[in-house]
Amino acid sequence: MSYEDSLAAEKKIYENCVDVHNLPPIFHYWSNRHLLPKLQSHGFTSPTDMFAQHLSRTGPRPVHLLSLGSGNCDLEIALASTLTADFTFDCIDLNPAMLDRGRQASGLSPNFNFITADLNTWTATAEYDAVIANQSLHHVVNLEGLFDQIKQSLRPGGQFLISDMIGRNGHQRWPEALDIVHEFWRKLPPSYRFNQIFGCYEELYQNWDCSVQGFEGVRSQDILPLLLDRFHFRLFLGYGNVIDPFIDRAFGHHFDPAKEWDLAFIDQVHQRDEQELASGRLKPTHMLAVVTNESCPTEDIERFIRRPEKTIPSSREQPRYDWTSWPHPAQQELEIACSRLAETGREIKQRTEWALDLENQLKQRTAWALSLEKDVADRTAWALSVEKDFEDRTAWALRLKEELAEQTARAADLDKLMHSPLYLLKRLIKSIM
Repeated sequence: MSYEDSLAAEKKIYENCVDVHNLPPIFHYWSNRHLLPKLQSHGFTSPTDMFAQHLSRTGPRPVHLLSLGSGNCDLEIALASTLTADFTFDCIDLNPAMLDRGRQASGLSPNFNFITADLNTWTATAEYDAVIANQSLHHVVNLEGLFDQIKQSLRPGGQFLISDMIGRNGHQRWPEALDIVHEFWRKLPPSYRFNQIFGCYEELYQNWDCSVQGFEGVRSQDILPLLLDRFHFRLFLGYGNVIDPFIDRAFGHHFDPAKEWDLAFIDQVHQRDEQELASGRLKPTHMLAVVTNESCPTEDIERFIRRPEKTIPSSREQPRYDWTSWPHPAQQELEIACSRLAETGREIKQRTEWALDLENQLKQRTAWALSLEKDVADRTAWALSVEKDFEDRTAWALRLKEELAEQTARAADLDKLMHSPLYLLKRLIKSIM
């Protein structure tokens, strides 16, 4: 897919996306139970709280803030309500439809500037006290150019505040993580294996590359190394990996936070994640960070980077199902899976009928367009014949005009001759004789 095609796909995906962060209930269970304590140990309760706390340290003077990939500007408007100093907030996004929603939600506040721009080609034209990137960097191809612009535009003491995904490109799993996902997948009931985004049953978890269309995760794995090359870290919090597929939009909606088996399963995956991250075998796929141009003491960030040249052999393939781990009998599980497949079949039938109807409409409109084309061709031929007839008649009229001019000139000569003295004398002599 060309860059222009990816750009168009990216705009279309988010054009009508009002709730960008609509996640399954099981995600919020995992976040509140397992992620929240990590955040609290760093003095905040959410990414938004982290942003707000660091923005409050920018000082009492008027501050100039920048948000990269603002979308509908929900975060920016929420942060503005926490600021005590006068501020100007530049909100940049590729999608004008999303910025329009932010413009309306802000009440047309003069403190906000809404700028439609491509972060891959954006050039800073101002200096900033703080720059925010909330789940936007993993959509950027030209990370080097963007980071260089941010580095140049930060005022002394300025901060670059980040919440983003830093796993493998396209949100794929590295081989060592994919093995563990498959290990848990065997314990997953068939009814939980239906991908609600792609509309297909995955007997074994498929390592989809989400960057094939648009820019989703296009260079996720490069974010952390490139930041480390250019900035100094004041804060780094990495988390998550194997847990991601089980709590995201594709499969997370199958888990019910009110069911004991579902919660126990998510807890087990999380604990395995924690063990593997602590050992260094797995690297985090999510990051909260504060970076700056000024040197400051920090932990070894390099150890959180998963270099692509590292090779790890994949484990031998195991049976796809662990029948003993399911929360209800296999027959009941089969019935649930079959009912979901039947529902999908009905949806496929409806979409097929819809597609056939569209095809029929296309044929009718094509026939109509062809008839219009023939009519236009006939009318064009008629117009050309009229034009030729007009040209012929014009040429005939010009010839008549020339003949008239000649006859007029001849008549004038005769008239002049008839009134000359010599002509009159000849007439007189002729009459006498």
